[in-house]
Amino acid sequence: MTTLTVKNRHNSRLRGGHLWVFRDELEAIPPTLTTGEIVQIQSAGGHLYGSAIYHAKSQIAARLLASETNDLSADFFAERIKQALALRTRLFPNESTYRLVFGESDFLPGLIIDKYCDAQTQHDFFVLQTLSAGMDMRKNEICSALRSVFPATTAVIEKNNSALRKHDGLDQRESVLWGDVPPEMVMSENGVLSALSLMEGQKTGYFLDQKLNRLKIMEMASGLRVLDCFTNQGGFALHAAKGGAAHALGLDSSDAAIARCRINARLNGLETKAEFASEEVLDYLHHAAERFKQDGKRPWDMIILDPPAFAKAKQQVPQAKRGYAKINRMALRLLPRGGFLATGSCSHHVSEDILLGVIREEAERERRQLRLVFRGGQSPCHPVLSGMPETSYLKFLIFEVV
Repeated sequence: MTTLTVKNRHNSRLRGGHLWVFRDELEAIPPTLTTGEIVQIQSAGGHLYGSAIYHAKSQIAARLLASETNDLSADFFAERIKQALALRTRLFPNESTYRLVFGESDFLPGLIIDKYCDAQTQHDFFVLQTLSAGMDMRKNEICSALRSVFPATTAVIEKNNSALRKHDGLDQRESVLWGDVPPEMVMSENGVLSALSLMEGQKTGYFLDQKLNRLKIMEMASGLRVLDCFTNQGGFALHAAKGGAAHALGLDSSDAAIARCRINARLNGLETKAEFASEEVLDYLHHAAERFKQDGKRPWDMIILDPPAFAKAKQQVPQAKRGYAKINRMALRLLPRGGFLATGSCSHHVSEDILLGVIREEAERERRQLRLVFRGGQSPCHPVLSGMPETSYLKFLIFEVV
């Protein structure tokens, strides 16, 4: 096995537990090394960091595996998946759908696996994203490992439509790697049922990172009029309705998403409690603010803002701040005293401090006093590796208007 050496003064990040080795941090690299090979990484002083998967062209030249191994076999993946499963089982003893593998946080760099269990048949479905070439080359071994760990596996799907794949020279594709995929399946989250099309849904089918934040909304929503902006498949609105909201309205610009929301409302017997509309969120908030100017009535007791990522790169942060400022300002205008603003950001480059600063400025501009009552983040099935800040991305804050 080839050993690659990290240059002097480039070791502190790796000593802290970071798993990426950048090309310009390495001393001479043998030209015969090929993408996907297992290499050893060491410091100039001879300290061994462990095995890593090498890439011949990416700026991330090696991704550490947090152990020493020379064979990424199905057995290797099965052992890592069992370790990941043990954590999820402890975190969610009563849930059967969750993120099973979260890349670097589970020491499988560049690999995402979401587990979906059909609430009616108890069959397991797995959706993969292989964001690194080393993992992409080993999809067969990963499939074999999943089938050995989960005997009820019905299908393994790849939803490799992430733009991150281009950094490793990978194309975008979606396919069934093994088994048969039904047109839809029904999953349960916090007791709320959702019908999903795993082949047609966004990302891996459902945004599992908001699991505990949706539960908090359910706990708080009793008797409230709730507006769920960027509702996608209705998760927050349905949780609010199931929690006893007086009424919930979910908005999304996608007609297909809204059609799915209405199916999910019927599944849960919440058709009279949860309404959904295909509408641009900013247009709706603007028109609602204009109506408030005319009649003085604030129509919502809780507004939930769960927008898509506004900043996918560091240089986009100023633009993102303007976007978050606008939607939060408009929402604040529509909330009465005692109302709740639930607002989030899934942009890694927008820190919680940045988001808090934006909201404070907009609250001051609108002459609204806020009290932070809940600070949430990504579901613990998306664990944050302390040495890798890149594994932390979701912020979710609930404020009371006082």
